[in-house]
This record gives sequence, C-alpha cells and structure tokens, in this order.
Amino acid sequence: MSSEHTSEWGRIDDDGTVYVKTEDGERIIGSWQAGDAAAGLAYYQRRYADLVTEVSLLQNRLESGAGDPKATWAQAAALQDSLADASVMGDLAGLKVRLGALRAATEAKLAEQMLAKEAERSRAIEAKQKLVDEAEAIAASSTQWKAAGDRMRSIVDDWKQIKGVDRKTDESLWKRYAAARDAFGQRRGQHFAGLDVERGEARAAKEALIARAEKLSQSSDWRETAEAMKRLMTDWKAAPRASKSEEDALWTRFRAAQDAFFVRRSETFAERDASELDNQRLKEAIIAEAETLDLSDPRRATQKLAALGARFDEVGHVPRDAMRGLDERMQAAERRVRGAAEASRPAPSTGETNPFLAAMIARLAEAQAKLEQARRSGDDARIARAQADVQARQALLPESAARSLATVAAPGAVRRPAKPLAKATRNQWTRSAAPPD
Repeated sequence: MSSEHTSEWGRIDDDGTVYVKTEDGERIIGSWQAGDAAAGLAYYQRRYADLVTEVSLLQNRLESGAGDPKATWAQAAALQDSLADASVMGDLAGLKVRLGALRAATEAKLAEQMLAKEAERSRAIEAKQKLVDEAEAIAASSTQWKAAGDRMRSIVDDWKQIKGVDRKTDESLWKRYAAARDAFGQRRGQHFAGLDVERGEARAAKEALIARAEKLSQSSDWRETAEAMKRLMTDWKAAPRASKSEEDALWTRFRAAQDAFFVRRSETFAERDASELDNQRLKEAIIAEAETLDLSDPRRATQKLAALGARFDEVGHVPRDAMRGLDERMQAAERRVRGAAEASRPAPSTGETNPFLAAMIARLAEAQAKLEQARRSGDDARIARAQADVQARQALLPESAARSLATVAAPGAVRRPAKPLAKATRNQWTRSAAPPD
C-alpha cells in the first residue's frame, strides 16, 4: 500500500475500505470509491475535526457559564458513546479522554449548581419564614390597625418575589401566614365592633350633655348657670370620644349652647354695668350734697340729711368695687351732721345716764337699723324677723323711757347706733331727738 493511502490515524486499502486506528486495533469506518485515497483520508479527517470542534464548543460554553451543565453532560456522554462506531479518522482515544474530562467538569458544575440552589432555597425559606414570623407577631399584639393591615397585604407582594422554595415547604409556610392573617382580621374586627359600641355610648352621653346645655342656655340665673355650664364642660372633656365626624358635629352643638348663654350673660352684664355706673354717679352727687350741708341750723341740716339718706338708699346697685367707698363717704357726712346736732342738744338728765338703760336703747337702735336694711333688701322673711326683734326690744324698755323716746324722736330724724358696730353699714342709725328750736 502506497503512503498516499495511509495517515497517522487510519488508512484506505486498495479496494477502498477505510480503517481507523483505535486502542483495540483497526476498525472499518466506511468505503471510499469516489476518488483518490488522499481525498478519502481528508474527508474522514474533516469529520473527526468536526467532532473536535463540537467538543471544544461544549467545553468553552461550560467554562464561560453560557452552557447548561446538565445539557452539556448529556451531549458529552452522547458524543463519547458515539466514538465506538463513529465514521471519523483521528485521535479517538484522545477525544474520548477530552469528553470524559468534559463530563467530569459538567458534573462538578452540576454539583456547584446544586449547592448554590440549595443555598438559595435555604435563603428563600428563611426569607419566607421571616415574613410568617412577622405576620404572626402582628396578629398576636399589634393595635396599629391601619398600618398593620397594610403590612399584612404587602407581605403577600413580598412573598411572590421570593423564588426557589420547594412546594411542600412553601405550602406549609403559606398556611401559617394565612392563619395569622385571619387571626389579625378577627381581632381587628372585634376591636372596631367594640369601638362602635363605645362610640355609640359616647354619642349618647354627649347628646345628653348637649340637651342639658341647650336647656340651661335660656336661663337667667347667671351665677348658678355659669357654674353648671363649667361642670358640663368638665363632664364633656371626661367623656369618651365619638367618631371623628360625629365628635365635630356634637362639639359644634354643645359649644353653640354654651355660647348662647354666655353671650346673653355678657350683654346683660354690660347693661347692668352701665346702669350701676349711672347709679354710682347719682350716689356721688347725693354725697356731695350731704358733705356740703349748712350746719348753722343743726335741726334743718338733720332733716335735709334724712331726705338725702332716703334718696341715697333708693338708688339701685353700684359697682362692687365702689360700694364701700361710697358708704364710707356718706357715713362721714352723716357723722358731721350728727356731731353738730349732738353738740347743740341740752345735757341729759341723771335718769338718762343710766348705763343699763343706755345699753338697751343702743341695742334697740341696732335692731331698728337692721329693720331698715331688711326693708331695703325686699326680703319678706328677713323683714318679718327684723320687725319681731324691734318689737321685743321695745317691750323690754321701761314705759317712761319708751314714752320719752316716742315724744323726743321727730319725724325724719337721723338714726344712728349709740355705739356703731364694727361691721355697721350706713343705715344702722339710732333714734336721736332733733335739737330744740
């Protein structure tokens, strides 16, 4: 056989039969009748080169990560198995070794993938476990109902993003999440049901407070009603809250009732204050007259003072802070006239200086002063008690003293207590006889 019919890895004999060298000897791989033997050898060598190229592509894709190790292993195994009857001419033993190494590399890649997949699965299970734990914690104790409800829903979205959990484990974890979600929903429902009851009770309680405030808003008992309104406000603040929309409406009605009363009171007080200021000016004018009375005729001055005192007492209320000053000025004017009248009075007889009798007369004068105060107050019960006290003290006086007081006292005479009480007012006067002509 000529050299043209042989190569390093095979030959073509004279009848065209093609042989390839293997580890076990030559193996017929075909017949070449189409041309010269050199062309035949080149043809079978190209087919071998195609196998080498395919193996190289598989190896490169595996190493770059572009190839699927599992598919690569299957392709390498198929190629390796096909070498036993492949119609190619080349280093079949070397190619077999390369395919064996490729299969081993794919197995290593598969092992790595399995480990990575297991690690990913563990991470996925751990992530879903955390979501379940969070859901169970919310279901057990959270009272942030809106935020917790929103989180329960977003957990589902997070759940869908987690891949790689086996079906059995995933179903088991999902059942736990679903149970937690149902438990939270039940607890939230119970909370709002109880809240509806509480708000209903709060609404009823505040409706009652509004009814009381609306009834009081028409009262003219300013002091007692103002205190009652303050107590209602305290009760309102202590009462539980209704729902927001109801609470605002209830508060508007309650506040309107309170405002209606206090506006009426303010208007009344403004009118009363103006009237009291007018009364203060009237009393100041009367006092000015009393302070300038001519004392050259004590009897006439006493009579004029009595008339001024009557006018003074008839004037209505004055501002509280002016009351004491006005009374003190009037009392000073009265003491001035009384001093002049007493200075002009003749010396009393020995019988009139009896200290016991003088004390009885003084107490009678005090009783008469209280009677005058009672009459000015308009209180019938107080007037009746004061009259009874005067009559009792008059009955204790000796008949001669009573007659003497009755004949000496002149109509319209100024009345002053013999010894003014510590808390005496302007109208606590004694019966003092007018000075003789």
